[in-house]
Amino acid sequence: MKTTLQYVNDINGKTNAVQLPLSEWEKILTKLKKYEQALQLKSDLKEAFEEVAVLKKTKHKQTLNEFLNEL
Repeated sequence: MKTTLQYVNDINGKTNAVQLPLSEWEKILTKLKKYEQALQLKSDLKEAFEEVAVLKKTKHKQTLNEFLNEL
């Protein structure tokens, strides 16, 4: 993917911003959203596995109805 970028510099020559075509920006946002969703799923699964590990260690066994009532 070859994208034309334009750099915006201040009067001292320091780069302050980068401009890119809107279509490229929209592609980046789409990918970012997918990555965020995947990261959230990974985090949710990690939390679920940690909860399962804790439940396996407890002596109190929860029934399915008790579990569903907590939701």
